Amino acid sequence: MIFRRQPSEKTILGALKRIPDPIRGSNIVDLGMVSDIQIKDGVVTFAIEVPAAEAKDREPLRAAAAAAAANCAGVSRVNAVLTAAAPPRPSAAPAPVAPQRAHAPQSLEIPGVRAIVAVASGKGGVGKSTTAVNLALALAAGGRKVGLLDADVYGPSIPRMLGLEGQRAESDQKTLRAKEAFGLRAMSMGFLVPGDTPMVWRGPMVTSALQQMLRTVQWGELDVLVIDSPPGTGDAHLTLAQTVPITGAVIVSTPQDVALADARKGIAMFHKVAVPVFGIVENMSYFICTHCGERSEIFGYGGARREAERTGAPFLGEIPLDTRIRETSDAGTPIVAADPASPQAQAYLAIGKKVAAMIDDELAETSGPKIFIE
Repeated sequence: MIFRRQPSEKTILGALKRIPDPIRGSNIVDLGMVSDIQIKDGVVTFAIEVPAAEAKDREPLRAAAAAAAANCAGVSRVNAVLTAAAPPRPSAAPAPVAPQRAHAPQSLEIPGVRAIVAVASGKGGVGKSTTAVNLALALAAGGRKVGLLDADVYGPSIPRMLGLEGQRAESDQKTLRAKEAFGLRAMSMGFLVPGDTPMVWRGPMVTSALQQMLRTVQWGELDVLVIDSPPGTGDAHLTLAQTVPITGAVIVSTPQDVALADARKGIAMFHKVAVPVFGIVENMSYFICTHCGERSEIFGYGGARREAERTGAPFLGEIPLDTRIRETSDAGTPIVAADPASPQAQAYLAIGKKVAAMIDDELAETSGPKIFIE
């Protein structure tokens, strides 16, 4: 067995001190631009903080810093992200700004990606990631080229669900290559850092990392990119909604009131940033006993349907609380791939057909009329 000597933080900082900031004249370490250095199993992660107004022009600085760290003995991989320093808080409250549609000019399209669907929930623990994986597989089963981005930086679970746990993303100097499983192209923070490494990152670092995963991954030509969003309604969601043209959002909730209250916040958030809400999925809707066949509504029943009616969002369907869904997800063979003819998979496939139709309708609406001249 070959043991790799672990690089020290001092070694990494020494390498980064050789990287000058061409704007300010000194090196990025002495200028206090480097933060949150983490070293685990030869993988080095750090952030470079720059003023928000400069962020889009500072990729060469980030690349130079990453290359310098990569040359240190014992380093197997470097994850360097740019994080934008927050601008000074104004003394007076600014005038309210009307929400703009996600397809507004400030949104930058991802080359080759035709549509983006965000799968979100107001809270964790409702099965959002399981839904995202099986929805992506359901869209692929309909003949579409589908990608899956695990945007849950703090708790990435997509690698395990796709049977890719422990694998690392391959990269060249400027881009990352997406992993492939069951016909999906996937990217996750779990492919960039060891699975047991805690991501102790501030909000701007998370949003910067998400932007780089979106735009530096070789997605190729995709009909749909499904984003497994972090739970809640924080900075990551707003950044995604305001910087990439999200075609629509799918909200996942369980039937009980406490989950529906958070789902309601998620719907309101997407409405505020003018992202269409494709609908609500009621997960863990009911349980069928494997011994007696009796149906039990453990978390209540019909709450998501009623919430959809109340908010005007479409109701996409019910997913049961089922041991096979859990077992196949844990085994890295999601139910839609493992047993597409099963009732559990058919529930996801039915939802996938509805979402596919909504994607087509939304793209037709936003593309405008086409004039053909013979």
